[in-house]
Amino acid sequence: MKTKLKDFIQHLSHEIEDEEKAEEYLDNALPSIGLIVMYFNSLESSLDSVLCENFTDRTDSTGLIVLNSMNYAAKVELFKRFSDDFQTCLSKPLNGYESLIGNLKESGRLRNLVVHANWESTDEEGFTYVRLKMSKKGMQQEYVQFTEDSLQQIIELIIKTRYDLYEFWDHRNDVLYGRA
Repeated sequence: MKTKLKDFIQHLSHEIEDEEKAEEYLDNALPSIGLIVMYFNSLESSLDSVLCENFTDRTDSTGLIVLNSMNYAAKVELFKRFSDDFQTCLSKPLNGYESLIGNLKESGRLRNLVVHANWESTDEEGFTYVRLKMSKKGMQQEYVQFTEDSLQQIIELIIKTRYDLYEFWDHRNDVLYGRA
């Protein structure tokens, strides 16, 4: 995804030259945005399930009490700590572990970009305002170009990450119970 920065000048504003073309772009992007939300929620639910099982396989209630008000990033960090602890007694990390953690984090980052973007600021090229950056250079408005292809790639990453989470967890359980 391409990004661009625009210097902030007195008021937060967005230049949209061809509003009709921008509306057409949004109409095409909306189904993908919805799929990102739906698949991400499924990924987070799967992560909850894995974490609950880590506490006890008899009931989810113990895990749900712990996870109740945790955000996604905190759940990923908790999963990482449990997995790191499990692997301390192994001679090598479980296959796919590092990429799974990276993909869990990246799925959350990309989902946040999509969900928190100001979609009404989308221009005819698909650049959408995502945040105000403050640095020594001053304030700059950051825009990300969400193309149909980039939105599809986000969907595919989230789906792959959910699949990889279950594969990793199954392999971890095989090691734990001496089936591997």
